[in-house]
Amino acid sequence: MVRIVLDAGHGGKDSGAVGNGLREKDLTLDIVKKIGNLLAEYEGVEVHYTRTDDRFLELSERAEIANKLKADYFISVHINAGGGTGFESYIYNGNVSQAAIAYQNVIHSEITKAIGNVKDRGKKRANYAVLRLTNMPAILTENLFIDNANDAAKLKSDQFLQQIAYGHVVGLEKAFGLKKKAKPQPQPQQKTSDKKLYRVQVGAFSDRKNAERLVEELKQKGYPAFITD
Repeated sequence: MVRIVLDAGHGGKDSGAVGNGLREKDLTLDIVKKIGNLLAEYEGVEVHYTRTDDRFLELSERAEIANKLKADYFISVHINAGGGTGFESYIYNGNVSQAAIAYQNVIHSEITKAIGNVKDRGKKRANYAVLRLTNMPAILTENLFIDNANDAAKLKSDQFLQQIAYGHVVGLEKAFGLKKKAKPQPQPQQKTSDKKLYRVQVGAFSDRKNAERLVEELKQKGYPAFITD
């Protein structure tokens, strides 16, 4: 069993970064829920959240949740600000396990592949509280810049947020050797017309196989999806 804690950055009175009509706390919650939904398709994965609604939590509380659960991995999802562009990830800049470094290498790589033509700002280390206070390997991802108009345009796309989530999940799959469930979980039938149609553009991915895989993920969840070049 692999126990993963998903942490949506900010929340409640702390909106996080804001810009271009977006709030970081809303985007991070959306992304972690998408990650959790995708992880439900894997065997032996136990998913926990630090928050599932718009509430404020101290940084120490977030780490305490993971520590009490004796989680195997902690992911804190954020959106950047400050005038830059692109994606970057962080692990603690103090003593960390070789596993934490290895997991960052794999997960960072898969996210950059999934989100396509976006600047890779690199794998970094920092003294962030949620990385310092957690007892297990942990990563903090900064998924584009909310105050950059081009980045914000991507963040307003539900498909792009799905690609971010997908990158996190494929990274976890490879890092922990996760396997898909033999049979998908039964889902209530819905008319196709009730569901959002996903159009996956190959050009948004660095590798066509990643686009094809996302389409299959969406179809398995009952969403109509197709590829365009």
